[in-house]
Amino acid sequence: MKTIKKILMILGVILGVVLLAAIGLFTWLTITEYRPEAEEPVALYYLVPEVGDAGEEGSWAEGFASEGENLDRSSFTLLSWNLGYCALGSESDFFMDGGKEIRPASEELIQKNLDGICSILSAQDADFLLLQEVDSDSKRSYGMNEVTALRDKLGRTCAYALNYSCSYVPYPWPPIGKVHAGLLTCSRYAVSEATRISLPCPFSWPVSMVSLKRCLLVSRIPLAGSEKELVLVNLHLEAYDDGEGKLAQARQLRELLAAEYEKGNYVVAGGDWNQLFPDTESAWPNTHRELWTAGLLDETELAEGWHYVWDETVPSCRLLNQPYDPTDAENTQYYVIDGFLISPNLSVERVETLDAGFAYSDHNPVALTLRLED
Repeated sequence: MKTIKKILMILGVILGVVLLAAIGLFTWLTITEYRPEAEEPVALYYLVPEVGDAGEEGSWAEGFASEGENLDRSSFTLLSWNLGYCALGSESDFFMDGGKEIRPASEELIQKNLDGICSILSAQDADFLLLQEVDSDSKRSYGMNEVTALRDKLGRTCAYALNYSCSYVPYPWPPIGKVHAGLLTCSRYAVSEATRISLPCPFSWPVSMVSLKRCLLVSRIPLAGSEKELVLVNLHLEAYDDGEGKLAQARQLRELLAAEYEKGNYVVAGGDWNQLFPDTESAWPNTHRELWTAGLLDETELAEGWHYVWDETVPSCRLLNQPYDPTDAENTQYYVIDGFLISPNLSVERVETLDAGFAYSDHNPVALTLRLED
């Protein structure tokens, strides 16, 4: 009996310690939960040329309006790309998509993906970059500050808005741990203002403590000789909810875009919608619905003259149920969930999903050339 009592006492102590640790963790996560305001100004980082030093790139400055030239052309280019926090290249799978991996095996893979991404972005040389899933300090990407690395490599005015900030994500095992990630918009031209606008979160406590706090990153680009602005909206909508979250976020987005258009501005929303663009599932049918199913963008919900812009000839995303193997058609799943929504006063000259072979991210970049019509 004494032995049994001793065992029960030890088990009780262990359970008590585990319970206290769990209570402590939940309390800490509740206190430190990221709670952004509905709207927040976003700092801009821009290059200031070094006076008298010809050939020098200059130094980085921070402010809420950037220096530089106003957009002075009727035609301009954008590129949207979900970078997968430089951790979801061709070698990777992901546990929430049916794979096993929580983070890549080494920091070298993060660097390899970052270098490849920078090479493609530099070669494309788009006027504006709308980038999603960019880590600033996360365990999953070995603490690398991808924001400053991209900024320094590309030499563009940059605005960065967090949409995932958690001091410790306690699942799965080993845990994801610390995550700080967000949206990054880069501009060749002056930016008069950038704003983070919070989107509805479909999750309640306690899940909300460790969930993304989705947002829109709105950047205003002055137009030379005009009081109008080009308004760029960088987005990454909900992925793993039951569908209501994506719908609520899309409604808020449309209301914001309509208000900007009514002011006379030119408006472009681009990014990872986590919803299929119309009629694209016929080109890339989903044979893995048990793993992940995207929502569907409905063009009938758009006001007159507004339209989605996408390219279905190349998939923009792959399922991370396994490392990328394009020869394994049975287990390789593709989607078209990255693209744009544009206002009626813009016309499309070119849209193309660039086939990067999913070498550096689980998404392919989407390039767009637009023309101002008014």
